[in-house]
Amino acid sequence: MNVLGVVFDLDGVIVDTAEFHYIAWKNLGKKLGIEIDRSFNERLKGVSRMDSLDRILEMKGLKETMTSEEKEALAKEKNDEYVKLINTIKPSDMLPGIKDFLEDLKSNNIRIGLASASKNALPVLKRLDAEKYFDYVADPNLCKKNKPAPDIFILAAKGLHLRPENCIGVEDAAAGIEGINSAGMFSIGIGDKKTLRDADLILSSTKKLNLDVLNIIK
Repeated sequence: MNVLGVVFDLDGVIVDTAEFHYIAWKNLGKKLGIEIDRSFNERLKGVSRMDSLDRILEMKGLKETMTSEEKEALAKEKNDEYVKLINTIKPSDMLPGIKDFLEDLKSNNIRIGLASASKNALPVLKRLDAEKYFDYVADPNLCKKNKPAPDIFILAAKGLHLRPENCIGVEDAAAGIEGINSAGMFSIGIGDKKTLRDADLILSSTKKLNLDVLNIIK
């Protein structure tokens, strides 16, 4: 495989904002009388904001009873709290090994893209001082379908002016791995082998990401 580009997810791959999402969703759930535990929160990883909200509302049979306007208001409330939390992010919060890997990719002229369902991706990258590494950040608003559909990964490859088969996708969520595979990219999963069993390659930590991994794939 001729690797010309690497497309990253954000949460759980570049930086761990999962706890911030959990806190914000949990507080919203409490307001609605819905208990959100960490196990349920795992099902929201890699899922868009509105789809996550629908999954939460389904727990109490509220999905079909709320208007789209009411849902938008709840999603905004959750996002406002999440934005307050991510404003505490700093460059040192980048996950282990990621900064070195991004710099090595740049040095070797491998294009770098971001394919995150988060609409806050750019502010997070800026707070991490990592925006400079990315050649293209895919906008989830331009995608008809969210992960696990391949739309955002295909968009990222297009933005990098590359064919998907010349790209590697890096994810920590099963929905993301499914999207990468459907896009025709080689998939690298970061985390649990059972959860990410459909990935082409599974690494236990971001610390294992390096150019040697790309050489193995080639």
